[in-house]
Amino acid sequence: MRTFKSFEEFWPFYLKQHSKKSTRNWHFVGTSCVFIFLVIAMVTGVVWYVFLAPIVAYSFAWISHFFIEGNKPATFGHPFWSLRADFKMYYLMLTRRINQELMHLPLEDKIEM
Repeated sequence: MRTFKSFEEFWPFYLKQHSKKSTRNWHFVGTSCVFIFLVIAMVTGVVWYVFLAPIVAYSFAWISHFFIEGNKPATFGHPFWSLRADFKMYYLMLTRRINQELMHLPLEDKIEM
């Protein structure tokens, strides 16, 4: 397992693990489900939606890694930094700035935009 000294060092690795646009899109769907499920839980008072949120989100993410990206999710080795990076990637996609971020990666790292 690779070790990282900081989130800033981990972030480019995380982006490389999500090199295909469809992988990032499936992560976006999964993370969106988290917010939807949390709102449903708050509105309805049904607590099990809170527990269902990460299960649904990780299902979308992990399926995209295994069947689209063809790699092992970074969550397995770096769970907290991966969660932070997922929310950062989500925000960048939501604000349509993910392509700008991807352009900062070294040229040898091929990433679909």
